[in-house]
Amino acid sequence: MAIWRHRRTRRASSAVLWVVAILDDLRERMSLDSDNMAYTALDGVLQVFRRRLTAQEGLDFAAVLPAVPRAIFVAGWQVAEPLPFGERAAMVREAQAVRKDHNLTPDTCIDAVAWTLRRYCDPAALDRVLARLPEGAAAFWRVEVEDPREIAPRIF
Repeated sequence: MAIWRHRRTRRASSAVLWVVAILDDLRERMSLDSDNMAYTALDGVLQVFRRRLTAQEGLDFAAVLPAVPRAIFVAGWQVAEPLPFGERAAMVREAQAVRKDHNLTPDTCIDAVAWTLRRYCDPAALDRVLARLPEGAAAFWRVEVEDPREIAPRIF
């Protein structure tokens, strides 16, 4: 993937800078060893969330994501009847089942992805969209922090 080839170049595009920062945050939050591991965790969590949305709800949610997570969110989406939000542990196991033979996603994956994505989204826009989604959506992305500056939007 071209993103990885340009990871260390000085003149990286804004989208590349964003995805590198997102993957760096995910790796750090989950103590993962590689970008590939962080990508798999992100993809798994986004797939778990989108399975609980209608197509319109998914598109509304995707609209508030940065470009690369938005693309990951919609990639390969086969629209089906939405599943209910369930126990967090079950949804974690569902995320860990994505690319099962290559997935070392930890049990903290949903919390880590939520913490990370909140740093790269417009918080007001994200909260507005989540308020319109099915019950359980806002709780899925809820992040508890002592200092709100910890998840303040990052600016490039």
